[in-house]
Amino acid sequence: MGTSLFKLTSLNLNGIRSATTKGLEKWLSAHRPDCICVQEVKAQALDVSGRFEQIAGLQGHFHFAEKKGYSGTAVYTRHAPSDVVIGFGCTEFDAEGRYTELRFDTPQRKFSVISAYFPSGSSGPERQEAKFRFLAQFFPHLQELKRQRDFILCGDVNIAHQQADLKNWRSNQKNSGFLPEERAWMTTLIEQGGLVDVYRRLQPDTTDACYTWWSNRGQAYANNVGWRLDYHLATPAMAEKARGESIYKTEKFSDHAPITIDYDFKL
Repeated sequence: MGTSLFKLTSLNLNGIRSATTKGLEKWLSAHRPDCICVQEVKAQALDVSGRFEQIAGLQGHFHFAEKKGYSGTAVYTRHAPSDVVIGFGCTEFDAEGRYTELRFDTPQRKFSVISAYFPSGSSGPERQEAKFRFLAQFFPHLQELKRQRDFILCGDVNIAHQQADLKNWRSNQKNSGFLPEERAWMTTLIEQGGLVDVYRRLQPDTTDACYTWWSNRGQAYANNVGWRLDYHLATPAMAEKARGESIYKTEKFSDHAPITIDYDFKL
């Protein structure tokens, strides 16, 4: 009997060319996800052509940034989607390649897998203001989408929601990624917006084991001084199907670790 689980992985690549030189394809071949949502592709269509359209038997669908070597998202899938949506209708951030949505619709179900890359505000006040603009525009998009269909959004959210989601929370309260306004946005998305942080549904109490990103400075990775920045955010019906989770840290393909959740359904 074959498994009935839908294996969904999210990974910020920090450059698709870099990640593939570090063993990503071999790992995917062994790991065999049904879909992998990736962020920070850092490539253009010409870079992908003839090389990265498919990886480990998965077909890629891409949202490239206009700026070379910057941002970009994709979803690689084992199953052909019924539709592909590139961008979420915001000119500023669609130019940055931050949203790829694959729809897998049947007469019985409307369902999407989304790869999203939220802006980082760590480079300075200008980018932090851009991050706030993104959050303000992305929330109503997700609410409207939730009224129309079930979905699982995977991505680098660039926000650690709770104190348990980063090692040094006390010293980071004024830093991008752990600002009160960012954390409040996540709380609103979950408590009022009705989306589920799937990892926390499965692992409500983990701390050090939950991190998915480590700074390249110092010995952050060796000492596990990390942040949980990568999420599966799902509509309740999909979140209820989550059966198990894993964060792969044996090899490093980028400064993020892949997070995989198994869902009890098949496309």
